Amino acid sequence: MDALDSLSREQLIQVILDQHRMIEQLRTEIEQLKRRGGAAPFSRGTNKPNPKPPGRKPGQGFFRFRNAPEEALGAEAIAVPVAAPCCPDCGGELGGLKREMVSITDIPAQPRPEVRRYAVEVRDCRECGRKIRGQHPDIAPGQQGATAHRVGPRVRAMAHALHYLHGVPVRKTPAIIEELTGVRLTQGAITQDAMKQAERAVGATYKALRALVSRQPAVHTDDTGWRVAGKTAFLMAFVNPSLSVYQVRPQHRNEEVRELLPADFDGVMICDRGRSYDAAELEGVAQQKCLAHLIRNSAKLSDEKAGQAGRFGRQLKDILQRALLLSAGRKEIGPKAWRKQVEDLNIELTAHLRDRRLRDRDNQRLLNGAGAQHDQGHVLRFLYQGVEPTNNRAERDLRPAVIARKVSHCSKNERGARAFEAFISVLNTFRKLNPASTIPTLARLIACQPAPS
Repeated sequence: MDALDSLSREQLIQVILDQHRMIEQLRTEIEQLKRRGGAAPFSRGTNKPNPKPPGRKPGQGFFRFRNAPEEALGAEAIAVPVAAPCCPDCGGELGGLKREMVSITDIPAQPRPEVRRYAVEVRDCRECGRKIRGQHPDIAPGQQGATAHRVGPRVRAMAHALHYLHGVPVRKTPAIIEELTGVRLTQGAITQDAMKQAERAVGATYKALRALVSRQPAVHTDDTGWRVAGKTAFLMAFVNPSLSVYQVRPQHRNEEVRELLPADFDGVMICDRGRSYDAAELEGVAQQKCLAHLIRNSAKLSDEKAGQAGRFGRQLKDILQRALLLSAGRKEIGPKAWRKQVEDLNIELTAHLRDRRLRDRDNQRLLNGAGAQHDQGHVLRFLYQGVEPTNNRAERDLRPAVIARKVSHCSKNERGARAFEAFISVLNTFRKLNPASTIPTLARLIACQPAPS
C-alpha cells in the first residue's frame, strides 16, 4: 500500500508540474496576442501609427485621366439624350445643347481564337519513294500527324508570361488562357514548351543577357532561398534599370557571384553585407553597401541597448540618414556647397567608425564590419559616383519570385530551374525596356526558333 500511495503522489506531482507549464505557455501566448493589438495571425504583430494613404503621392508624376481608346475614335457613338424636358430641381428651361464623349472598354463577349489553316502539299519521289512536303515559315518541320494542330507563339508567350512573370501556377494557367482567348491548353503542354524554349530562342537570349551584366556601369545584386528537386538552393538577381538577370545555384558564394560579376568588373556592385561579396576575390570590385541594411542594423542595436551602449548605434543611424537626405537634395545644393557637405559628412563618419575598443560586444561587431567597409569606400560611394545608395532595386525584382515560391514549390528538377532563370530574366528585361510589348516581343522570339547553340 505504501508503494501505491507513493506512486500516486509522484503522479499527482507530475500532473501539477505539467499543468503549471501549460499555464505559463498560455500566459505567454495571451501576452503576445495583446501586443499584436488584434492584428491578423500572419501579420508582423505591429501596426504603423500613420500609414500612407492609397493612390498617387504628391510629386510622383503628373495626374492624368484615362484617355479614350484609339479603337473608339472612329466608331459610331450611341446618342444619349436628356430625358427630362426641364431642370429636375427647379423646373427651369434647359439651355443650349452640348455633348460629352464617354467610352466603355471591354473584352469580347465570346472570345474567338484566330485560326490559320494551311493546305500542305505532299508528293512522293518516283525514284526513292521519299515524301516531299511543302514548307512555310509558320509551319514547324515536324508539324504533321499527331502534332499537326498546334497553338501559335502569341498564346504560348501569354502562358509563359502568366506563369513566369506574374506568378500564376501552371495548373491554373490553362483555365485563364481559355477564359481570355478561347484557346484550350494543358498544363503538360505549357511545361514541355517552356523546357524546349529554354534550350532554343529564350535560352540563347538568356545567355546574351548574362554576357551583358559585366558591361554595366552599376549592378544591384541580392539573393533569396529557392529549392530544386526539394533541395536547398539560392535564387540570385543581378539587375539595374534596364536589365534583369537571374540564376539558380545550390550555393551562394563568391564563385557564383563571379559568374556574372568577375573580379575585374569595372562598374559598381550594389549589395548588402553578405560574406560572399566581401571575399578576397572581389576586393578589387567597387561596391556600394546598402545603407538601408546598415540603418536597420544600427536602429535595432540602439533599441536593444540601454544607456551609453545604445549611443553608438544611434549616432551611426543619424549619420547615415543625413547622408541619404543629402543625396536626395543634391539638385537644390550648389556644386561647391555639395562637395563641402559631402567631405564634412565623410570626416564625421570616419571619426565615428575609427578603429577602437568598445565595451559592448555587439557594438564592437558592428564597428568592425561597418568600419572595414567604410575604409574601402563602400559606404558613401553613392555620394561620389552617383549610384543608388540602397539595394532596394534588387529586392523589388526578387519579390515576385518570393511570392510565387509560396504556391509553386520552386523548381522540380534542374531542367526546370534552367527554364525558370531563363524565362524570368528575359521577361523582366523585356518589361523594363518596353512594358507594353512584353508578350509580343516574347512571341516574336518564340516564332523565330533559332537552333540550339
